[in-house]
Amino acid sequence: MKKILFAIILIPFLSLNAQKIGEMAPERTPQVFPLRTWGVDFMFSEGGFGLGTFFRYRLSSTLTAFTDISISESKDQREVEYFDYWGNKIVPNKKNRVFLLPLNFGLQQRLFSKTLADNLRPYVNFGAGPTMVFTTPYEKEFFSSFSKAHAKYTLGGYVGIGANFGSDKSNLVGINVRYYMIHFFDEGVESLENRYQKTLGGFFLTINIGMMY
Repeated sequence: MKKILFAIILIPFLSLNAQKIGEMAPERTPQVFPLRTWGVDFMFSEGGFGLGTFFRYRLSSTLTAFTDISISESKDQREVEYFDYWGNKIVPNKKNRVFLLPLNFGLQQRLFSKTLADNLRPYVNFGAGPTMVFTTPYEKEFFSSFSKAHAKYTLGGYVGIGANFGSDKSNLVGINVRYYMIHFFDEGVESLENRYQKTLGGFFLTINIGMMY
């Protein structure tokens, strides 16, 4: 995940064009993109796969407000997975599956808007908001275990860096690396037997697919 984050940071610099000494760069007319964007997020982390949706509203040529909501599974870093002879996964002392459902509100700031072409639009973003964390008993089958789900509520947020690609004014394709932090103000949640987590989160690689209008 750290290698992916490093590669994302390098993308804007690899796209800068060299300019000869004494040569004037032609003035570029920036494109104006639609104000609204709606789409879906495909999220990947050490805890597994996640899915979300987002809505963005452009406040200016470089600043965008957004809200997003997602669901993903979280795992305790102390978990150790084994597979038996028949390929069944075994996690010793695993008591609950833990799922994150954060609702975030935030801002996205575009970078290098005057030096990079509009088909590469890097940005930094941050969001914060209420988060529901719910657990299901690991001993039960995955889908049937949701009938025994237990929910807790707290606050969370993330910071990220990413980029939108292409100059199409109707479709959005982008990638975002985020670091989530969700903190409890009590004992937390029990993923492994008698081991509670007060802080959840970590790095997420997020692929954004949406439409602008």
